[in-house]
Amino acid sequence: MKSKILKILSSLFFDFAVAFASMMAALFISQEIDLIDIFFFFPCFVFAAATLIFFYVLKIYSIFWKYARFIDHIKIFIASGAAIFVVFVTQAALNRSFSLQTYIVAFAISCLVIYVSRNIVQIANTYTGESNYDDTLVGNIMIIGGGSAGNEIINDINLNNKNKACQIKCIIDDDPAKKGVFINGVQVIGGKSEIIKAVKQYDINVIVFAIPSCSGEEKAAFLRICQKTNCKLKIIPSLYQLLLDDSGVDTKKIRDVEIEDLLGRDPVSIDLASVMNYVSKKVVMVTGGGGSIGSELCRQIARYEPKEIIIFDIYENNAYEIQNELSRAYPDLKLTVLIGSVRDSKRMNCVFDKYRPQIVYHAAAHKHVPLMEDSPNESIKNNVFGTLKTAECADKYGVQKFVLISTDKAVNPTNIMGATKRICEMIVQSYNRRSNTEFVAVRFGNVLGSNGSVIPVFKKQISEGGPVTVTDPNIIRFFMTIPEAVSLVLQAGATAKGGEIFVLDMGKPVKILDLAENLIRLSGLVPYSDIDIKFTGLRPGEKLYEEMLMDEEGLTSTENHLIFIGKPIEFDEDVFWKRINNLKNVMYDDSVEIKKLVNEIIGTYHY
Repeated sequence: MKSKILKILSSLFFDFAVAFASMMAALFISQEIDLIDIFFFFPCFVFAAATLIFFYVLKIYSIFWKYARFIDHIKIFIASGAAIFVVFVTQAALNRSFSLQTYIVAFAISCLVIYVSRNIVQIANTYTGESNYDDTLVGNIMIIGGGSAGNEIINDINLNNKNKACQIKCIIDDDPAKKGVFINGVQVIGGKSEIIKAVKQYDINVIVFAIPSCSGEEKAAFLRICQKTNCKLKIIPSLYQLLLDDSGVDTKKIRDVEIEDLLGRDPVSIDLASVMNYVSKKVVMVTGGGGSIGSELCRQIARYEPKEIIIFDIYENNAYEIQNELSRAYPDLKLTVLIGSVRDSKRMNCVFDKYRPQIVYHAAAHKHVPLMEDSPNESIKNNVFGTLKTAECADKYGVQKFVLISTDKAVNPTNIMGATKRICEMIVQSYNRRSNTEFVAVRFGNVLGSNGSVIPVFKKQISEGGPVTVTDPNIIRFFMTIPEAVSLVLQAGATAKGGEIFVLDMGKPVKILDLAENLIRLSGLVPYSDIDIKFTGLRPGEKLYEEMLMDEEGLTSTENHLIFIGKPIEFDEDVFWKRINNLKNVMYDDSVEIKKLVNEIIGTYHY
């Protein structure tokens, strides 16, 4: 963002100086100026100021000149001509008109210098061989999308593909009005129904999806058809991502199609800048800050000028990685990385006492369902009592806001991990009633690519030649990317008043089998032929499907249509805390049937 502002400011300064100097030069050439006569600086200033105003009105500063259209080039001449007219009118009003030659010379010099400056970098790159061209684009190419993005990709390839390593053979676009027309010499041959036929007809090797504005469902529909071919699939960033980067579209931005592109859901885009004032100038602590969710929380919080970020994690390797990443990206950020366990009361008290965090995101937890089934006591120690000790410190040391990262597995849990997270939600709700700290929980489903999730496991199995293991052909899950989930967590935290359980809209559930098949195809292989898929049966504590709400809970909408609030379920707090103390007394004894005790606390827990 800072580089973009500096770029615009430098352009403004340059254009002002050029216009000012152009008028001054014209006055000298026409011999209508005396260096001693300060009055003649006035028309120079008027011309320069009017030039900037008309450049802004015609949006010249928003043009990406590498792919400028004819009308974009003409805008410079229109704006400069309008500015000259303003000088003429101003001078006429002052009865100090200049000769026609003066106006023509000023217009010509200004247009020439500004126009050449806008295009000289691209001209130089053309002749020096410097470009953003992606050399991996080899063979016959099909472009999906006959809009501006597709046009820019064609321009970039035509401009920089000096070795003729690839050829754009055809364009696919569902707009019937475009069928048969030529875009930069390439014909639009029809809609998505023509893809498979065209791949054979034109011997296509690479398909580039270039419709950044289309919905997730429409994009997935195109890509599923493309997957039926043996072509390499490429895609340009979404419209939201392109808006964050003002450098336009070129082949360097083309990436491989990922599994997220095939889910058929629109990416979540949130204007966090409008809600993130609550972390600005604050000391923010993230427990489990080296994990998948915790590290992304740190990344996104770091953008909004916190006073300090405290990363607290028991695993030093992850903590070290996010420390290095943030230190490089934000050299002025005050960053403290601490190693320790949320289960250690003395350590937690020392940390809170010394650093006095104002906002705490509690992401530290054991989350692996099958492993926790075999080590339920450890799940109790870390999830339940780690949360309890962190909440106690938040209350004791005056934390303003405490946000618990929860899970959909807390709803009617069939595994100890989900049951412990439900107990954590109850701890948070109970503390909110007795503390000045605002305690809230955010509940969401699976995140793509997180540690221990199915995507990295499937990718590893594919790289090893298979088989890919799926527990059940009918198992479904809700999915969201890590940045999306964290963005919603941050917004939920901003709107929290205390006591809420925020429920994130995870979109439509996805069949795990479909994920496995799509990942195999994206690897250039054929499911059940090149890579087999093996069904292993549901693991202990695993459901065929997950739920986001318990029967007793109802949903209240918020300003964000993707975030809802579940109605808190009332429970007897005296009984609850007695049973928590009972858990505390026996959790170190592996011989105790601890799942039975958990069931006494969580009646909906089935083990």
